[in-house]
Amino acid sequence: MIGVELVVVLALIVLNGFLALSEFAMVASRRARLQSLAAAGRRGAADAMRLAEDPGRFLSTVQIGITLVGVLAGAYSGATLAQRLDEALEGAGLSPSVAEPLAYALVVTGITYLSLVFGELVPKRLALVDAERIGSFVARPMLVLSRIAAPFVTVLDLSTRACLKLIGAYDRAPRKITDEEIKALIAEAESTGAVEPMEKEMISGVMRLAERSVRAIMTPRPEVSWIDLDASADEIRATLTASRFSKLPVGRGTIDEVVGVVRSKDVMDAMLNGRRFDLGALTRKAPVVNDWMDAIDLLELLRSSEVHMALVVDEYGSLQGIVTATDILTSIVGAFHEPGEAFEHPALRREDGSWLFDGALPSDEMAERLAITMPEDHDYHTVAGFVLSQTGHVPRLGDRVRWQGWEFEVIDMDGRRVDKVLASRLDG
Repeated sequence: MIGVELVVVLALIVLNGFLALSEFAMVASRRARLQSLAAAGRRGAADAMRLAEDPGRFLSTVQIGITLVGVLAGAYSGATLAQRLDEALEGAGLSPSVAEPLAYALVVTGITYLSLVFGELVPKRLALVDAERIGSFVARPMLVLSRIAAPFVTVLDLSTRACLKLIGAYDRAPRKITDEEIKALIAEAESTGAVEPMEKEMISGVMRLAERSVRAIMTPRPEVSWIDLDASADEIRATLTASRFSKLPVGRGTIDEVVGVVRSKDVMDAMLNGRRFDLGALTRKAPVVNDWMDAIDLLELLRSSEVHMALVVDEYGSLQGIVTATDILTSIVGAFHEPGEAFEHPALRREDGSWLFDGALPSDEMAERLAITMPEDHDYHTVAGFVLSQTGHVPRLGDRVRWQGWEFEVIDMDGRRVDKVLASRLDG
């Protein structure tokens, strides 16, 4: 009966859809998500991870199944459904010369449509909706099928590897996730509401921190407040009173002769308790680091330091600046401002699409906002340093440089320091 043949063909199409579903679910599954499901006790997640570790055998298994189902569906529909439909059309009064090709055309068209929609497109779209959970569901049946077809799977897998070796692709390292892909994923999560805008900025800050050196996040030497150990008690008190910092470097005659760090709290405790004022006794040792040290490595060093401050020196031993835990936090979430301070955003986008940058803004943040890349092997870390590098001299008000479709104009100077830079996109 035609009903039986139709049921068999539909069953083969459903089986093809299951195989297509399995293939797309496993290919789209993320390993980290599968690990999370496995740790949560999700059935099949561990099997899915086993399949993902050997994609060659899995894809060979799927391809064997899809090919076999396709051959059976084509042969069966041509030998049975077309013949049954031919007999029905002839019984309805059509001549054999018309009924036979019409029957084959109708069967081929119908089977092709059902195969494309229910055997390919719907399962693949469904797999993309929740790849990891569907991958966990289909993993066990696919492992069983892989064992049943083991001889054929092995032959196909070895053949595939041999072909890849011939074209030089087999020994390539597995594809790694790049920073750009992570940033794109975070941006997508923000657009869907899964990640708040502030969370996105903090994640981006952490990623930038991992690529920065200590020199890029330190407080530079010209901005460092310090205490002279040889100064009088009144001068030291005046320096501590005028400073807004809770810890200050202590030098002997010059800032290059730093002997340690003093905490304002220790000084205040000594004064309130009536003890003799001895700055040398209150000075604590601080770690000394090179300016090329990775910022991430510095974090662990600051954790173990009693003053949570490090002195930054260059290769000649000259003090270049200081770095604290606050500097690391600032590089992640942005600068903190004291009450009464005028707040100026270091990167402000204007209505015409141009950007107003503070000269002290890290150059990698500027590059991220403008979607540009900095020159290779650059030795600067700020927007001011970028402009100085491009001009080749101390910039003057109104100086302009161009880079990757943007024009950068110096619109404000603070002495010899670039204070504000306007970035405008070039036409075309």
